[in-house]
Amino acid sequence: MTTSMTFPPGLILALGGIMLPFFHGAARSALILVTPLIVLVLVWQIPDGVSLTASYLGYDIALIKCDVLSRLFAIIFAIMAFAGGLFALNQKSSLELASAFIYAGSAVSVVFAGDLISLFIFWEIMAIGSTLVIWSAGGNGFSAGLRYAAIHFLGGVILMAGIAGEIATTGNTEFTSMTANSIPRYLILAGFLINAGAPPLAAWLPDAYPETSWSGMVFLSAFTTKTAVYVLIRGFPGTELLIYVGLYMVFYGIIYAILENDMRRILAYSIVNQVGFMVTGVGMGSEMALNGAAAHAFAHIIYKALLLMSAGSVLFMTRKRKCTDLGGLFRTMPVTCICGIIGALSISSFPFTSGFPAKSLISQGAADAHLMVVWMLLAAASAGVFLHAGIKYPWFVFFQKDSGLRPDDPPWNMKAAMILFSFMCIYIGIFPNSLYRLLPFQVDYEPYTVGHVVFQLQLLLYSGLAFFLMLGMLKRTLTISLDFDFFWRGIGRVLAQEFNFRLGNAWYGFTDRTINAVKRLVREIYRHHGPQGILARTWPTGSMAFWATVLLGVYLVFYYF
Repeated sequence: MTTSMTFPPGLILALGGIMLPFFHGAARSALILVTPLIVLVLVWQIPDGVSLTASYLGYDIALIKCDVLSRLFAIIFAIMAFAGGLFALNQKSSLELASAFIYAGSAVSVVFAGDLISLFIFWEIMAIGSTLVIWSAGGNGFSAGLRYAAIHFLGGVILMAGIAGEIATTGNTEFTSMTANSIPRYLILAGFLINAGAPPLAAWLPDAYPETSWSGMVFLSAFTTKTAVYVLIRGFPGTELLIYVGLYMVFYGIIYAILENDMRRILAYSIVNQVGFMVTGVGMGSEMALNGAAAHAFAHIIYKALLLMSAGSVLFMTRKRKCTDLGGLFRTMPVTCICGIIGALSISSFPFTSGFPAKSLISQGAADAHLMVVWMLLAAASAGVFLHAGIKYPWFVFFQKDSGLRPDDPPWNMKAAMILFSFMCIYIGIFPNSLYRLLPFQVDYEPYTVGHVVFQLQLLLYSGLAFFLMLGMLKRTLTISLDFDFFWRGIGRVLAQEFNFRLGNAWYGFTDRTINAVKRLVREIYRHHGPQGILARTWPTGSMAFWATVLLGVYLVFYYF
């Protein structure tokens, strides 16, 4: 192995996770908070280019290959690990926190992987870590985790097949930009899209994430889908197919979030919706659009985690997650309410919040490429985001009817994490160049023009007006929304029944044939060796001598030839 002074930052997080169960009290809290900060410092110090290599199965692999794009994602992953750890200091489950840190560390390692082999290894560790985060919640989390693991290991098999085919075809393990023009590359693309929550397997996300603990979903929202966005930016920029996949994700997430009654499932569907914006930007492929996808991923991690922190605080204090059971919490949870509203405004791209300068780059990329239909669909989707995440979530959870619940704000560490990310949402919104400087391409764009601000405010105003005019229709009831996974589960059940029927018939036919064959064999043996069998009879000595002479003669003839 060839090394330099560079130490893998993802390994630091993973080691912190492994050590965490052996620490308690103040030492445990210090380990949770200090480890991500060490990683953040290391990320800033990694030089551009390959700084750590190794040999595996005869191939040279680049464990650390850094550039502007990988550093951007590693920075936000480290910040997310710190804020998530701060929020989860009161989490008693060491399994969840240890798994979350291993999960975060593997995500950091993915963005620094310079070859397909190490990328796949860290990709699979990430799937294992996230599955353990889901399982650690217990209850429904175990069955949801099984379904989650099945989908992600399927994606891993598809990805592995694509990587093996790519290496066999080209003889090259380097992870770089590629064109989807062969079966192995389409398999790699499919493996990436499964983690992004793309159709038709997107239902794993709203199925599994809400079944985690009050803190687990905060971690899960940040890494799996955003590493998928990273590898799409790195591997398949400008792939036109991604435009259509992204637009489908955008409206899929909006429709199901509007129908949903569970506050955490609303935000889970919203993850799919927001990642759809990023995938669309990757599909356009211009520098402006790719900057937009990267900036939106950075901002989304912050405001989505903030929204889930506010929802997690409500769940932690009330043990309730249905919108029909909540309402009126602004009276006794003012910090949680205000931070949730800031997150809601950010995800809706409200001016002077982080979502506005980040998401605007994607829309500008569509305008620059003269993709008018795409631009109009993205504008309509922005209104839909404000409808389901910007208004619906805070309205039904913190306002609407008085539920009679009077919980206090959560403990200090949970409030501190929410305040930290609220500050970042506003800071990036007011000073967008602080984010633009980190993007992979030079940014020549001014988000705060009069026309752009007025257009966005009009869009949000009319969306808000539509919400309150249709409030009676949007009030949720105790219903279950059938997602696309119903199709898979239905087909799976039918296939399982058909398989059992066919297998049962085949087994019974096989056993019947075997028993009949054994009976025939026994009859033949009995016919020859039974009391009346030809081999059981008493033969005259002369007859025996005759046949012995015949057999000896036959043997001598064969021996002669």
